[in-house]
Amino acid sequence: MSLETTFPTTPPTPPRLPPLRRLAARCMRNPLGGVIAALVLIFGVSCLLSPHFLTGFNMMIMARALAFIGLVTIGQSILMILGELDLSVGAIGGLAGITGGMLMVQAGLNPWLSLVLCLLLGTACGMLNGVLITQLRLHSLVLTIGMAGVYGGAILVATKGVAITGVPVDISFLGRGLVYGVPVPFIVLLACLGVVAFVMVRTPVGRYVYAIGSNPEAARMLGLRVDAIRIAAFATAGFLSALAGILMVARLGTAQPSIGDTWVLAPIAAAVIGGVATTGGLGSPVGAVLGAVIIGMIENIIVLFGISPYWQSVVSGGIVVLAISFDSLARRYLHREA
Repeated sequence: MSLETTFPTTPPTPPRLPPLRRLAARCMRNPLGGVIAALVLIFGVSCLLSPHFLTGFNMMIMARALAFIGLVTIGQSILMILGELDLSVGAIGGLAGITGGMLMVQAGLNPWLSLVLCLLLGTACGMLNGVLITQLRLHSLVLTIGMAGVYGGAILVATKGVAITGVPVDISFLGRGLVYGVPVPFIVLLACLGVVAFVMVRTPVGRYVYAIGSNPEAARMLGLRVDAIRIAAFATAGFLSALAGILMVARLGTAQPSIGDTWVLAPIAAAVIGGVATTGGLGSPVGAVLGAVIIGMIENIIVLFGISPYWQSVVSGGIVVLAISFDSLARRYLHREA
């Protein structure tokens, strides 16, 4: 009979990742932590660069400007989490704004009823995108490029490139009003963000969106109504874009044909900066809006320094390239380690 002595064994320590991979892994696991850190850093640098940045008037301007692009960003982030993309959101917002102006000014319809009809129009346009994509099995990127041309062309046909003036002052409060010093459009943004964040985190519908974005075929095999959820997501994006367009008309007091022209690249860049994966299944609308705040601060600094506003397009495009490149590199590092 032999006696054997056993000693407790400890599991081997996993190898430490290189610093760059460790940073990428940390950012990917906690996307909100990364975007908040970037937000604080850019905010601090902006305060140092310009004494006019951290003033009540400038903060109010940034909050009001953020509201419009933020609403579109929320809708775009839902689609990106789902693994889709809609490049017609800006045109939908512009079409809703122009339609509202025509109903209020040319048709003499009640302003509030006109706003409701515009929201329904934006929702219908988004739903049409979703139906065409799901039923015809078209790629969302290709389809929405075409639909952006359709909606943009409808704007030019209706207005002939001329702004609609004389929008009733009854709705000006929606675009220019303040509540305890906070712009009304910014309050609308926070309300919409709260509702969407609750749905995405606390309801089965939100979990279905993440499941479909991660693996649509597996979600379909589990019995999820993939097509219906996709259509609902596109309809939601259309609704939020229309809401942004209506608020912009209320702010300007006119329905400009150019409304929504800049609402294409910036929401995508904001979503990627905020941790929304370009491949779907990861991210949150909250992070996407924080990404929009970062872009807004950068553009605000450009204005404060008196740089030509034409550079904003250059900056927005550069941010898109950098954000997508970082997202791709980070996932490549994680994939290698896995």
